[in-house]
Amino acid sequence: MNKRLTDSLWGYAFILPQMIGLIVFALIPLVSAFVLSFMKWDGFGAKEFIGLDNFVGQFRNPDFTLALWNTAWYTFLVVPVGIVLAMLVAVALNKVRGKVIYRLFYYMPVVTSSIAVSIVWLWLLNSEFGIINVYLKQWFDIEGPDWLTDRKMVIPSIAMLSIWWGLGSNMVLFLAGLQGISSSYYEAAQIDGASKFRQFWHITLPLLSPTTFFCTIMSIIGSFQVFDQSFVMTGGGPAKASYTIVYHVYQLAFVEFTFGKSAAAAVILFFIILTLTLIQMYTSKRWVHYGG
Repeated sequence: MNKRLTDSLWGYAFILPQMIGLIVFALIPLVSAFVLSFMKWDGFGAKEFIGLDNFVGQFRNPDFTLALWNTAWYTFLVVPVGIVLAMLVAVALNKVRGKVIYRLFYYMPVVTSSIAVSIVWLWLLNSEFGIINVYLKQWFDIEGPDWLTDRKMVIPSIAMLSIWWGLGSNMVLFLAGLQGISSSYYEAAQIDGASKFRQFWHITLPLLSPTTFFCTIMSIIGSFQVFDQSFVMTGGGPAKASYTIVYHVYQLAFVEFTFGKSAAAAVILFFIILTLTLIQMYTSKRWVHYGG
């Protein structure tokens, strides 16, 4: 047995556990969901093939339309604000002493359970005794809004939680991107008399574009999969104002026991995310720069 074949076998041996996990816990469930989306099944009896009826039913279902709108509104709030804040915080921390400590504090919420975070923010956003409304009244003499019981405020409230929760993750990525930018660019700009803002606009932003691109894709994927915050904090309310697509999938499967419809909604969500990702990858050729 030659050395090249031996190295190949060792390589396959090392990736085998990961491949088994990928097939068992990702590929097989994905294929099963696609197959189930064409079936009528309550979880107990025999499955009945009904073709595209589940998909047609979802597009006619007002709950699905509402969930899609709520999720899109949530994504519109979370993604741009979260990306911009993470970038600004990373730029602010890039040159300060003890940035490892700051990075640790900012990253701590990311590794905290989403359920625990949601419960804490459920208390913070309570309209009667929540600490946010208490301080708004004491410091600014402002009557705080009904964060989680006002239909107009519930999605922005959950979005605010998610921005805070995911800030550390994107910040760490932007910090890594900043450290990969050569200082010679800034030295040349300083010699030419460029201001700090012009350096940021013409050097930092373009050379951070690959990191921005990655963070944007991951943030959009994560925002379309929002569930824990809505489930714990509002139960999809008030009046389904925080009813998201994944909550809709959960409702169909584990409350109404219509697993075929639930799978169809999940498949539609999959294609929505896939389409958005492909659009971003296509448009990235115009604004993502890999030099530097």
